[in-house]
Amino acid sequence: MKLLCSHTSPYARKVRIVALEKGIELEEILTNPLESPDWLLKVNPLSKVPALITRSGETLYDSRVICEYLDSQNDQNKLLAPAGKSRWLTLRQQALSDGLLDAAVASVFEGKRSDAQQSAHWKNRWDEAIKRSVSVMAQDITGLQSLTLGSIGCATALAYLDFRHANLDWRKSSKKLSHWLEQFSDRESFRATAPPN
Repeated sequence: MKLLCSHTSPYARKVRIVALEKGIELEEILTNPLESPDWLLKVNPLSKVPALITRSGETLYDSRVICEYLDSQNDQNKLLAPAGKSRWLTLRQQALSDGLLDAAVASVFEGKRSDAQQSAHWKNRWDEAIKRSVSVMAQDITGLQSLTLGSIGCATALAYLDFRHANLDWRKSSKKLSHWLEQFSDRESFRATAPPN
């Protein structure tokens, strides 16, 4: 299988972590989605990474879809329960972590605009969404103890804050969550997918 990705994309990192945890080999094709290369547009008309080309040549996009697809490929380390309360907890964690990432990534792009074009309103709105999301993760920390698509998503989102939003200093107000991330960061899949400095 081929994964179109960027090593700085937190969404692609989630997929790469899942593949490693599942023992699935992916051929990574480094792609800059901002350049909208033809090969990416053929796989994902939204010109976003990650995008996956399956063994049969089908294309999948959106990190949540790809993660669930990879989880379905074998029974090793099942990351999403087929039914019940734990499934809904995992899906809720996925939604929360993706929402946090959406706000964090949008804020990064906003910061790349000229000072005259930047919106203080939107920057503040995204920062507040990030803070609320971290607070909810901290409250639900017991639900993050198992390795699931949800805990992988939360760990990836928090690590992205460290990578791109160190100024928010989320760890100061969430010591237990910070400790949880330190433990999660010891996983080989997490270390192997760290973004370049």
